[in-house]
Amino acid sequence: MAPDGQVDGSPTAPRPPEPSLTLTESAVVAAKAALQREGLAEGALRVSVLGGGCSGFQYSLGFDQEARPDDVLIEQHGVRLVIDAVSLQYVQGTTIDYVSSLHGAGFKFINPNASRTCGCGSSFSA
Repeated sequence: MAPDGQVDGSPTAPRPPEPSLTLTESAVVAAKAALQREGLAEGALRVSVLGGGCSGFQYSLGFDQEARPDDVLIEQHGVRLVIDAVSLQYVQGTTIDYVSSLHGAGFKFINPNASRTCGCGSSFSA
């Protein structure tokens, strides 16, 4: 390989970044339990971003039996995540945690792309 990244004189195309969405250990445990309760042990957790919420966008989590043709599939620690390409651009690099507090329990998104988030933690602006 030449110093400029070329092989045999032909340019190499830059690779797109790998889809990056991370589940914490507590999120893995909670996701597996939720999928099991729903009878979807072989299913997936669907991650989406929808318009709305007090900051412009809101996160959505759901269940799906299988991925759709335009989905990106990410598997971590035995949990399958499916996410459409449009939503992925807003949550690339996000960590999903599961927290339990006096106010309740649920999944929390830690999104480095969010320029502003609301107090409830379920909506953001990019």
